[in-house]
Amino acid sequence: MARIKLLEQNEVTGAEKERYDELAGRNAVTNMKRGLLNDAATYDAYMAWYTSWNRLVEVIGEKDAILYAHAISTTNSCQLCSLFFISDVKGLGLDPANLHYDEKELVLTELGRAIVKNPTAVSDELFAKLKEFYNDQEIVVIVGFAGQMIATNNFNSVLKIDVDQRLLPIINEFKPATWRENIK
Repeated sequence: MARIKLLEQNEVTGAEKERYDELAGRNAVTNMKRGLLNDAATYDAYMAWYTSWNRLVEVIGEKDAILYAHAISTTNSCQLCSLFFISDVKGLGLDPANLHYDEKELVLTELGRAIVKNPTAVSDELFAKLKEFYNDQEIVVIVGFAGQMIATNNFNSVLKIDVDQRLLPIINEFKPATWRENIK
């Protein structure tokens, strides 16, 4: 159960109501957005995720973007985001529990995992592999998106935002990451 109130449309006023009404008009209200709508400025900051996502898709393509976001979210053990991307991976016709990557996808997913685990320790070797596929501008887009994804993961995890109804049928496919277990 969420640690904050996930607002309904009739519970918001002012700037929050404007944003909620716009989302409702597009049938785009999610539990995360209902939580964010406790504060319009915070909502606006987090909605920049979509700008970053759209640019990432332009740079690396939708499939690679989904695999990258999936790697970040599952490594960060965010149940809600992981389930969204498990659903998206399935939408690609892939099995999220048995993914096989080409060389470029492998570099992206390794980078995503490394950024989550220790951003100050992303290896020069991994970065050199990244530079084989992407220029500096593209790398800024890729790393910038990771920051946006991690912020979203953290918001959802810290506040224990409830899993959206449409994801409940696959809830058992989320497996929390275990790499943190021995960190003191």
